[in-house]
Amino acid sequence: MAAFDPWDPAFLADPYPSYADLRGKGRVHFYEPTQQWLVPHHADVSALLRERRLGRTYQHRFSHEDFGRTAPPAEHEPFHTLNDHGMLDLEPPDHTRIRRLVSKAFTPRTVEQLKPYVGRLAGELVDQLVQKGGGDLLTDVAEPLPVAVIAEMLGIPEADRAPLRPWSADICGMYELNPPQDVAARAVRASAEFSGYLRELIAERRENPGDDLISGLIAAHDEDDRLTEQEMISTCVLLLNAGHEATVNATVNGWYALFRNPDQLAALRADHTLIPSAIEELMRYDTPLQLFERWVLDDIEIDGTTIPRGAEIAMLFGSANHDPAVFQAPEKLDLARKDNPHISFSAGIHYCIGAPLARIELAASMTALLEKAPALALAAEPERKPNFVIRGLEGLAVEV
Repeated sequence: MAAFDPWDPAFLADPYPSYADLRGKGRVHFYEPTQQWLVPHHADVSALLRERRLGRTYQHRFSHEDFGRTAPPAEHEPFHTLNDHGMLDLEPPDHTRIRRLVSKAFTPRTVEQLKPYVGRLAGELVDQLVQKGGGDLLTDVAEPLPVAVIAEMLGIPEADRAPLRPWSADICGMYELNPPQDVAARAVRASAEFSGYLRELIAERRENPGDDLISGLIAAHDEDDRLTEQEMISTCVLLLNAGHEATVNATVNGWYALFRNPDQLAALRADHTLIPSAIEELMRYDTPLQLFERWVLDDIEIDGTTIPRGAEIAMLFGSANHDPAVFQAPEKLDLARKDNPHISFSAGIHYCIGAPLARIELAASMTALLEKAPALALAAEPERKPNFVIRGLEGLAVEV
């Protein structure tokens, strides 16, 4: 069994045994290489996601110096400006104001109205895959579906969509632990380019509003809700990044898990009513977001260990989702699992605003693949991305 080491290919191939080891050794562990406190148990992760003494940022209360932290390098500024104004990295009251506004675009009714469009698009993508006799499930179905849906919601013209996924992938590289210099440089460049593009699009929408989300954010008249231009740009990028990174990886991780568990795939093929519970189980079984970080704003105690203000806590979602205290036989893929309180969409005030849309997208692609490619099979063993935090595959070659 590989020890907890987010840079070791053996660990990345299958981190779940080492999570079991961590859980067995205690509720909190200081990890020297990243200077973080690792929290592996479901009960603790679930409680800490709702804990107000922790924050995604500390800058609403402390300067870098007060908090005992070094300011990020000046050359990383475009990334941090973009990242720090998105609601995922804000705390109340700014978080509350932005989320209230954006959530109007994600009401159950609005999301439900997207179902026919998402279903049609998923069907078209799978038809193309079938016509070719197979291909890469990642680039042929998993990526284009959520990118198109979020771009459609934001009102990004079809002709402008090609760079969205590369920009997003480059920016998300910065969320890995201790990202190397070249990864940081790509994230900074993508942040600057994506921000520049959105600034122009927002200016154009001010002149010619439509019925898209960007026009809606511009038109918000309530003074309490008004967004700055930077908040608008950061919100759009966050929706695109979060809206498809997780869905893309949930799709390929999920299908790879199905191919490795042929009995479960056979059960799903025989009974499509399993799709809703299958989606929840696949997100639990191989979690797309393995780790979520929070800063300690006021001293906190976990199992007799005081974690001081200024420390960083790393909640291990992948470990929590395999905790036998909560999930019976957690290492077993069980698509009919009834009791499944996984935390793949987080919890508390930062619960994923796009979770209902992600579920619709995952159900649409799964339904289309089961119906149109009933004999879908793995064509080659996939290569895993060398990432830990955002867990995915380089591709998933399939044949129909």
